[in-house]
Amino acid sequence: MKLISKFKNIHFLSLMGTGGMSVLTFLLTAILYRSLSIRDIGIWFFFQAMLSFLDTFRQGFLSTAFVKFYSGSSLERCQEIIGSTWFIASTTTGILLLLNIPLLVIVHFVGDESLEYFSRYYSLNLLASLPMIVTMCIAQGDLKFGRLLYIRLFQVSFLIFSLAFLIFTKQANLNNLMFANIAAGAITSILCMALGWSGIRLLAKRTKSCIKELFDFGKYTVGTSISSSLFGVTDTFVINFMLGPSSLAVYNLGRRLMEVVEIPLRSFVATAMPSLSSAYNKGDKNNLITIMHKYIGIITICLIPFLIGTYIFAGFALGIIGGGKYSGTEAGNIAVNIFRISATIALLSPADRFMSVTLDAIHKPQINLYKVIIMVIINVITDFAGIYFFGNIYGLVVGTFFPTLVAILISYYHISKGYQTFSIFDSYLVSFREIKRLVLNGFKWSKTT
Repeated sequence: MKLISKFKNIHFLSLMGTGGMSVLTFLLTAILYRSLSIRDIGIWFFFQAMLSFLDTFRQGFLSTAFVKFYSGSSLERCQEIIGSTWFIASTTTGILLLLNIPLLVIVHFVGDESLEYFSRYYSLNLLASLPMIVTMCIAQGDLKFGRLLYIRLFQVSFLIFSLAFLIFTKQANLNNLMFANIAAGAITSILCMALGWSGIRLLAKRTKSCIKELFDFGKYTVGTSISSSLFGVTDTFVINFMLGPSSLAVYNLGRRLMEVVEIPLRSFVATAMPSLSSAYNKGDKNNLITIMHKYIGIITICLIPFLIGTYIFAGFALGIIGGGKYSGTEAGNIAVNIFRISATIALLSPADRFMSVTLDAIHKPQINLYKVIIMVIINVITDFAGIYFFGNIYGLVVGTFFPTLVAILISYYHISKGYQTFSIFDSYLVSFREIKRLVLNGFKWSKTT
């Protein structure tokens, strides 16, 4: 019974959700690199990057604001928030669908194949995934990370089985893959509504005041989300238009193993926000800083052995993902080096990510917005400068160090000066003590976190 209760821990379930989905994403990527040409793979990743960027217009308004106002609220208030969230999500989706009309005309004159695929399929993807997105917000607000696990795994699994069926029937091509992606989102959304998880019936419970409240907070978090996703978009654009789709495919192959970092970051960010918000709402500054310290330090310390292992076996791992046609080739060697450089810089990611979450929790999302805008500007400059001076993708990858470092310094300044003084180095000292406590207590996470 004790073992089962540990598996029901929200941190474990969140980690299983992101980890399980990442394993399936690895599998999907491995199949793609074996079934499509390198150019088609580059177009696919361009499409996914742009789709993810546009989807932040919805999720930026929804996710953080929803959890912040939903957690701990009364039943009536929760219904009001769900209904208002549905209204904002539907309105945002409608606006994005309308924006696709002029885009279809523009890409006709541009003549870029990647943009043509994007303009043709992105609207259907946004529409198909709408109920699923709202359902995931509700599940996170209710701390039902098991439900999040089911939703994520079902969507990716459906896409993998669809791709396998296309390969078996010799119909695996980029167009059919796009339709399979739409079907995966649509069927998952239908399932969420059929099970009563989506809360769509509560749309009538929306109120103007609640919509305004969510919007006023969300206008900062959406800016942060959009600006954050611009990192991937700017990298994708620079590589696609300066080096071509084939280089983009190699870049994404090298970045694929960075899921080793993103798995714990995404899962623990999902559980950090409710804990940090609770400490802030109680006015407990010391506890809030302690929670932030633990998340930063423990994740960073735990990443080190994983990164060392993947650093050593990067060539073998990328050979499994990309297939034999990349092993020992120039493209394969470049992908391995991209991962090794990115993995080294990624040790700064926990400090950046959890201080950003802390700024949202202490009701300073505008700082995150301004900070990320500065980061995007630095990222664009280093992208072009890196490719100009190095003449290849390496310059772009090395350049990611600078915006991350600037982000940490800005977050530290505003939390330390505007809320509570702290030391980043204490994060690692506190975490060594917490790891020791976890070992001695059978890995029971403290109630404060």
